[in-house]
Amino acid sequence: MTHYKLANKSLSSFIECSRKTHRITHRSSVHIMSSALERPVNTDSAKPAEDRWSVRYVTGDLFSCPGDEALAHCISEDCRMGAGIAVMFKKNFKGVEELKEQKKLTGECAVLKRESRFVYYLITKKKASQKPTYDSLARSLENMRSHCESNSVTRISMPRIGCGLDKLQWNKVAEILEQVFKPTNISITVYSLPERPESKVMKENMRR
Repeated sequence: MTHYKLANKSLSSFIECSRKTHRITHRSSVHIMSSALERPVNTDSAKPAEDRWSVRYVTGDLFSCPGDEALAHCISEDCRMGAGIAVMFKKNFKGVEELKEQKKLTGECAVLKRESRFVYYLITKKKASQKPTYDSLARSLENMRSHCESNSVTRISMPRIGCGLDKLQWNKVAEILEQVFKPTNISITVYSLPERPESKVMKENMRR
C-alpha cells in the first residue's frame, strides 16, 4: 500500500512537471510566433517596374514629325531666336510676345500651345550671346517634364538641344535626358539634319 502511494505520488509529480513543461514550451512557441509576425518584411527583393521611357534618333527635318507630338528647343530669356533652328521655331509658331509675357528665367521652360501640340522653349541662358551650362539645361528639362506630366504629354521631338551654336557635347546632354526622363513614360525623338556633301569632303580632306 505504501509502495502504491509512493508510486502514485511519483506519477502525480511527473504529470505536474509535464504540464509545467508544456506551459513553458507553449508560451515560448507563442512568443516566437508573435515575434515572427511582428518582424518587418524585407521588400528589397521586389522587382522594380520596367522603365517606359525611350529615345530614338532620326535623320531628317524636325518639323516633319507627327503633328500631335510636342516640340522642344533651347532659347535665352530675351527670346531673341535670331540664329540656328530657333529662327524656324519663331517663323513656324510665332508667339514671341506670348513667350516674353510668361517671364520665364534660366532653368525654366516657356510653353506655347499650337493646335494639338505643345511647343517647349527651354530657357538655358539669360542672353542670346551667352552659352548655356549643363546645369541650366537640366533644370529647364526638369521644368518641361513637370509640364508634360501635368498635361499627359508622352511624345516629344527635338533637335540635338544645346549642341549647335551653344556648343554643349551631345554625349553629356544625352545622359541628362536619360536622368530626367527615365522615370517617366515619355518617349523622345532626336532629329539630326543630313550631313552636307561639302562637310563630308572637308572631313575626308582632314583625314589625309
